[in-house]
Amino acid sequence: MNPPSIVRTSTAELYDANVMKNYARAALTLVRGRGAQVWDDAGNSYLDFTSGIAVSALGHCHPDWVAAVQRQATELIHVSNLFRHPNQGELARRIVGYAGPGRVFFCNSGGEADEALIKLSRLHGVAKSGAEGKCYKVICAKNAFHGRMFGGMSATPQEKIQKGFAPLVPGFAFGELNNLQSFADLIDEQTSAIMVETIQGESGIHPCTSEFLRGLRALCDKHNLLLILDEVQCGVGRTGKFYAFEHAGVRPDAIAMAKGLGGGFPIGAIWVHEKFAGLFTPGSHGTTFGGTPLACAAGLAVLDVIARDKLLEQVTARSGPWIAELTKLAAEFPKQLTGVRGRGYLVGLQLASDSAPYLTALRERGLLVVGAGGNAIRVLPPFIATVEELNRSVEIIRAVLAAKA
Repeated sequence: MNPPSIVRTSTAELYDANVMKNYARAALTLVRGRGAQVWDDAGNSYLDFTSGIAVSALGHCHPDWVAAVQRQATELIHVSNLFRHPNQGELARRIVGYAGPGRVFFCNSGGEADEALIKLSRLHGVAKSGAEGKCYKVICAKNAFHGRMFGGMSATPQEKIQKGFAPLVPGFAFGELNNLQSFADLIDEQTSAIMVETIQGESGIHPCTSEFLRGLRALCDKHNLLLILDEVQCGVGRTGKFYAFEHAGVRPDAIAMAKGLGGGFPIGAIWVHEKFAGLFTPGSHGTTFGGTPLACAAGLAVLDVIARDKLLEQVTARSGPWIAELTKLAAEFPKQLTGVRGRGYLVGLQLASDSAPYLTALRERGLLVVGAGGNAIRVLPPFIATVEELNRSVEIIRAVLAAKA
């Protein structure tokens, strides 16, 4: 077969001809980023409050992150998990320091992290019941999103995610978020775990209340269930705490994380409490690419900058006034913006109608944000966003709401 010929054509044409159409992409080609800004191929700049869907915690091309990745790329990029390397051990130590006594497994994405924890729940069910197939049910929340692999998709009760892929993985039941009794009513002898997002992201930014999380902890303690928290989107500092569940004062048995952990480099991880970390044994789970020297160098750079520049404290200090200004918009334009939800730099704007025209109008005025379920818009600044950039986002949103009033 002859190699393809070099054809000079636009990026849009290349996508139209060669890339699968499983995304409703915006008519925008991005070519450069710096801090909280990105530029398109026509030279226009945008305030990027998508952060790559909560990935670019340090913004684009943070100099310390770039230097760390460049340095590591000249030393050692990949080794298999059949061997040790310093970066993985150190990144695991840091995560344990934030999460508590336990152990860490590295993978490549949030979907893989959720999948690993579903497998952990099955192993706990075997240990609990003494046999396979007797105790495997996981109770999740309605409107949840736990990824697009078969386990995570089966734990995601959304038609747009599951349609066309039946039969799904059995063993999932669904309670109402923040309705503790609805979860309690689903517990039986087949139940091995409860798994929820601390803040539901894809469905429109719906936080678990502190009382609900504490109630889940008590249910799991009473019935010997794993409490698994999916912090793929809301974790690693996005709410002003390293983990969003810290606001409730609870401690889960296992945590899924990804997105912001690598600051733009693909990495995922799970933390498992020491009591249950031994459920995974050699051969029971693994990955070729998870936790490479390069991926862990990126993760360490993110944690270094978060700690050195006190970014958790900065997110806490700056997000309060910013969210207050966004909330004022709901009072100014109640027929369009019916509510503001979230915490820190994970905020949902609830619209009264389809969010798509608003996403387009915001983009045309220079602000990039993310759609979510239920006519909501996710606003996800990088942790390094300035007060001026936060204020600018409010003014752009106000201008769009006023233009559509």
